[in-house]
Amino acid sequence: MKTSLVIMAAGIGSRFGGGIKQLEPVGMHGEIIMDYSIHDAIEAGFNKIIFIIRKDIEEAFREVIGERIEAICKQLNVEIDYAFQAIDDLPKGVKLPKDRTKPWGTGQAVLACKGLIKEPFAVINADDYYGKESFFKLHDFLEEYTPEKPTDFCAAGFILKNTLSENGGVTRGVCQVNENGYLTGIDETKNIVKVGNKAAVQKEDGQEPIDENSHVSMNMWGLTPEFVETLEKGFKEFFEKPDVDVLKGEYLLPIYIDELLQKGEVTVKVLETQDKWFGVTYKEDKDSVVESFKKLIEEGVYKEKLFDDIL
Repeated sequence: MKTSLVIMAAGIGSRFGGGIKQLEPVGMHGEIIMDYSIHDAIEAGFNKIIFIIRKDIEEAFREVIGERIEAICKQLNVEIDYAFQAIDDLPKGVKLPKDRTKPWGTGQAVLACKGLIKEPFAVINADDYYGKESFFKLHDFLEEYTPEKPTDFCAAGFILKNTLSENGGVTRGVCQVNENGYLTGIDETKNIVKVGNKAAVQKEDGQEPIDENSHVSMNMWGLTPEFVETLEKGFKEFFEKPDVDVLKGEYLLPIYIDELLQKGEVTVKVLETQDKWFGVTYKEDKDSVVESFKKLIEEGVYKEKLFDDIL
């Protein structure tokens, strides 16, 4: 079965000093985090890659990753496509607010793939390292897709303590999971910080402890092709909400999926992974990410020249 990996790489990188954090080299031969995700996805069986980028980073993106990955994927019979997230790509009848300066979030990003997605697909962030286990689990789940089950989704369930940064607070979708392993709710929680071996939510008046063994979503979803149409409907509804902030508000994938979940319109199987996340949320994260990949290579998880084992 054709299965797609959708990579959200249109982020502005505001916490990364204005640079394009998705394109920072972290491997021994200049590989970026996205290279490792693509490698793991292809190894797991994904055979189509869709990059979501912005037009203004297209040249840099193609130079650093696009052309090189296209050449590798051609050898492996993996299809490559591009989608473009744009601030003015809005539902019919909605005008772009005069002072809006950035796109509308991860929900709009995936919606940019309309017309390109015709198969079950996984969604990931470009600047997160997820580990091999999650790609295999998502691929196995997606291979069970049939058109009779258009609302059966899945999500990689990371352990909170495995997803924290040493250099500041992070936002995580904290999951409530029932005894059958299905998501019952997701709480988008900002400013989760590492406190020794524990975790806490940093608030203005202090820290509130949070269970470091909680399942969290890292925006790694397994979705059906029918979901894109649902996402389009949801984007229109987003602008109809009376409390939406048209200057700063975002149409976020986890929040919208949680809305559908609360209405009983979808199911989301949580696929637990013990892999340790790392990513470049802050500029200071880069050195530790470089060291982490070096260690994975030394342990034999990856070849020094990344794609040598699958080409």
